[in-house]
Amino acid sequence: MNKLFKELILWFLILIPFIYLAAVWKTLPAQVATHFDFGGTPNDYTAKNDMIYLLGALGIGTYLLMLFIPRFDPKKKIEQMGDKYYSLRLLMTFFMSGISLYLLYIGVKGVIIPNVLIGMIGAFDAAFGNYLQTVKPNYFIGIRTPWTLENEDIWKSSHRLGGRMWMIGGLVTILLSIILKNNIALGIIFALITFIIVVVPIVYSYVEYKKLKS
Repeated sequence: MNKLFKELILWFLILIPFIYLAAVWKTLPAQVATHFDFGGTPNDYTAKNDMIYLLGALGIGTYLLMLFIPRFDPKKKIEQMGDKYYSLRLLMTFFMSGISLYLLYIGVKGVIIPNVLIGMIGAFDAAFGNYLQTVKPNYFIGIRTPWTLENEDIWKSSHRLGGRMWMIGGLVTILLSIILKNNIALGIIFALITFIIVVVPIVYSYVEYKKLKS
C-alpha cells in the first residue's frame, strides 16, 4: 500500500463526519447539545455553525498533530516504527471520526446515549492496548516515565503489562456498556477502570526500576 493511498484513507475517515453534517444540517437545532451530566441532561451547547470547527478540530487537528509529531522526535524512533505508527494514526483518526459522528447524532436526537460513548471508548482502549505492546522507546507515545525512558527492558515490560491491561479494561468496558443501564454506576466503574489501567503500569515501571538499581 503506497503512502498516498494510506493518506487518502485517513482523509476519507476525516470527511465522513462532514458528509453526515451536511446530510443532517437542516435538522440540527441552532444550539447543539455537546455536553451532558451523568443524568443525561444537556449542560453545554455549541452553536450550529461552530460544529464545522469542532469537527475540524477533532478530525483535521488530530491528523495534523499525528503527522508532525515524528518531526519533533529527537531520536527519530517514531519514524522508525513505519507501518506501526501509521496504524496508530489510523486508530486515532477512526476514533475521532466516530466521536464526531456520535456528537452529531445526539445533536439531531437531542438526547445522549452514554452506553454508546463509553462502549466506543472501551473499543478504543482495547485496540490501543493491542498497539501499545509494539511501541518502541520514544518521547511522545506510550508509558513515558523517567524509568521506562532510562531502561529499554523496563520500557518493554511496562508496555507489555500496560497493553494487556488496556485490552482487558477496554473489553470489560464494552461488556459493561452493554449490560449496565445505570448511567451513574457505569460512569463510576468506567472512571475506576481508566484509573487502574493508567496508574498501575506507571507504578510497575517505578518498582521494576528500583529492583534494577537495588
